[in-house]
Amino acid sequence: MSTTSADDFYASLKEKLERESFWPSVYLFKFIVKTSDDALQAVQAVFEDQKQHIELKPSKAGTYTSVSIKTIMVSPDAVIEKYKMVGKIDGVISL
Repeated sequence: MSTTSADDFYASLKEKLERESFWPSVYLFKFIVKTSDDALQAVQAVFEDQKQHIELKPSKAGTYTSVSIKTIMVSPDAVIEKYKMVGKIDGVISL
């Protein structure tokens, strides 16, 4: 994603989160990660500093893992910061 399109995406996401939620709020992050990669541990490490519920669901072939992380976030900016941190990990798709 180019810098401009990423900036537009995050600005749109922030607007939507401000409009549709009250903060602090429970937020559900969803990612697809290659199962054999260190990416799975890297994604979990992004959230290790806060209380969370993580659900891992491997694909039928076991090649990918769906990662759902439910945690309390204090603001839309905090949500976006987590997405940016995870976005730096190779092989992760944010949903």
